[in-house]
Amino acid sequence: MAMPLESPISFTNVGRIRWWQRGIFASQTGYVLLALAMLLVVMHFASPYFFTEGNMQNVAKNFSFIAIATLGVTFVIITGGIDLSVGSMMCFSAMITSMVMTELSAPGSPAGSLFVHMAADGKTVLANVPGLILLISILAGHGVALIAGLVNGFCIAVLGLSPFVTTLGMLSIVRGLGYVVSNGRGSFPGGPDADYFYALTSGDVLGVPVPFIYLVVLALAMAVVLHHSSFGRHVFALGGNEKAAELTGIPVVRVKIEVYVICALAAGLQGIIISGWLGSAPANMATSYELNVIAAAVIGGANLAGGIGGPLGAIVGCVLLEVIRNGLVLAQVSSYWQQTLVGVIIILAVLVDRIRSRMT
Repeated sequence: MAMPLESPISFTNVGRIRWWQRGIFASQTGYVLLALAMLLVVMHFASPYFFTEGNMQNVAKNFSFIAIATLGVTFVIITGGIDLSVGSMMCFSAMITSMVMTELSAPGSPAGSLFVHMAADGKTVLANVPGLILLISILAGHGVALIAGLVNGFCIAVLGLSPFVTTLGMLSIVRGLGYVVSNGRGSFPGGPDADYFYALTSGDVLGVPVPFIYLVVLALAMAVVLHHSSFGRHVFALGGNEKAAELTGIPVVRVKIEVYVICALAAGLQGIIISGWLGSAPANMATSYELNVIAAAVIGGANLAGGIGGPLGAIVGCVLLEVIRNGLVLAQVSSYWQQTLVGVIIILAVLVDRIRSRMT
């Protein structure tokens, strides 16, 4: 007959989570948030102008100029892909939007008479339907982004081409098309809807920059999609193990195409917003922006191997880069140091994540 044990055997090391695996330290985003907080404290003492209202508005507006595109790239990175064409896509969408707006606002153009008419003074152009030219122009800009995203997705998901090579080629194609349609010259949003355009891209609401409002709305939508929809679960599944995801019935080809379309549309919107801030869409706009966008996503915790990422990390990465840039300006340090510091931060972020992973 078995004798009952007076006290059960217990293992004190089972189920206990170490401090670096809990709370804010459970992800790379937490470490970056901590670094950002420390940097903000340093900047507070380094410059009396950093936390002024005007500078905070500049920081909010400036990091929003890459953050929307970073949200789109994060979708792609979560699936284990990459998109190097976002900078060129920003430029091309902005140029198409400005060119269509100008063309439709010219009374002498083939389609201009359908949208505008001359005022009584014979000089002022008035819109037949206020806002219609702006709507069509923005749709045209997003239309070319949609086509580029579909081409990227088709080549990668259907033809099986490398995401790196495919999007590198698209970077050159889209940038070249931008020079072709503009003859190397910039384009300027014009016509009766120009004021609406500038209000929607570079205005503010109660002191809050409009690009920042767009960013918050899109980030919340992204969080809901990634964590509370079947599409979001499919995106993470592809990044975790594409073969296993395919065996479980996930439409791998469709999801891949969709994430590249989302990325291209986000880049297109970002380019249109930047052109409103600049007042034009120069042919060399957003050159090398893809490096900053991808860097922000990786710094924020998106894993290039796939399966990890989110809107919070994307935004935190963008804020960190902008605070560094802004701090260098206030400290009167050469802006050329920014790229050097960004590279160091990327390596440190990946190194910390690797060390944390090995300690788990």
